Amino acid sequence: MCSSPSFPTSTSKLSSKNSSRNSSKSNSDNSFDNSSKHSIENSSENSSDKNSENTLERLINTNIAYFKPLINVSEMRRLIPQSKRSVTVIKKGRQAFKNVLTQQDHRFVVITGPCSIHDYNAAIAYAEKLKAITAEISDEILVIMRVYFEKPRTTVGWKGLINDPHLDDSFQISDGLKMARKILLKLSELGLYTATEILDPITAAYLAELVCWVAIGARTTESQIHREMVSGLSTPVGFKNSTQGDIDVAVNATRSSALPHSFLGTDDNGKVSIIRTNGNQNTHIVLRGGLNKPNYYSEEIAKAEHKLNLRGLPLRIMIDCSHDNSGKNHEKQKWVTRDIIKQKQKGNHSIFGLMLESHLYPGNQKIPPNISDLKFGVSITDKCIGWDETKELLYELHKTFKSNNRTS
Repeated sequence: MCSSPSFPTSTSKLSSKNSSRNSSKSNSDNSFDNSSKHSIENSSENSSDKNSENTLERLINTNIAYFKPLINVSEMRRLIPQSKRSVTVIKKGRQAFKNVLTQQDHRFVVITGPCSIHDYNAAIAYAEKLKAITAEISDEILVIMRVYFEKPRTTVGWKGLINDPHLDDSFQISDGLKMARKILLKLSELGLYTATEILDPITAAYLAELVCWVAIGARTTESQIHREMVSGLSTPVGFKNSTQGDIDVAVNATRSSALPHSFLGTDDNGKVSIIRTNGNQNTHIVLRGGLNKPNYYSEEIAKAEHKLNLRGLPLRIMIDCSHDNSGKNHEKQKWVTRDIIKQKQKGNHSIFGLMLESHLYPGNQKIPPNISDLKFGVSITDKCIGWDETKELLYELHKTFKSNNRTS
């Protein structure tokens, strides 16, 4: 018995077709899935990048309103170049101060001028008066004009000519730097030696070659940044005791700044750089009182001398006749000056100079809404003694030291 041949049924054909279709569909689906996966991954990466950028934006500069480019030091020097006359005067002034500091010059240093400079014309008017008297007393008194452009504030207030030169909260710092440089240049061309306080280390390079002496104020003497900066300055520098009256911070600052330092800063072209210094050997302390108590009395001077002795430092002390030494009363500056005179007459050798806050006219004034209402030659920061009293004190100092040197 023979069996019937076997043939594929219609159902078998359909299964085969369906299998083929399913295979094709599967490949197509896989292809779509892979393409879709890559697309989603790319989209995810782009989204991640954007999220990172957004996150970064939320992490930096959240309290910065804007950045405004500033002329660099090299450009400033080309714009307002130092004259040969100015170079000669500044070199001479620095050397004269160094000679007094090292006791190679017998003269007594007097740094006098406005608490702060806010008016070009008033600064020049004061300078011309000071220059005239300097010629008469320079045999015994080394006169240096106080020319301060930056003001440290306990809370708020006008921060000085560099920060706000137009006195209107417009903060045209570029204009302020140019004005400050022009004033210093003019004063040195008049033949005057100049002194300023460096509050912001960035401004130092803009003015550095136009000053003979630099002050580091009571609020910044303890700052490592300022000590590092001083270690690289070419000028003699005075460190003030703290607002609390602590003399140790000033003594330690002189020691620190005498050593070499390495720190971050900018070069004259504005490029961020590592700065390596040699150390500044021409520094000293300035006593300005503290906590409303003076420290110019002989007992306080003896304490300061002891601290300097312990650290092997030269006994060279300058007295700030204003601030807490005068009880912030400008009229008492003459009392401080006369006490110093008495100490010198009794044989003190450590006090080599003093500072006065002085302007054309005594007292001070607030900045009025209309700047044209400002009184000419009157301070807009601390109260100052007027020119007449300044002249009287300078003559008195000259007479005293001339007499002392004749009899010694």
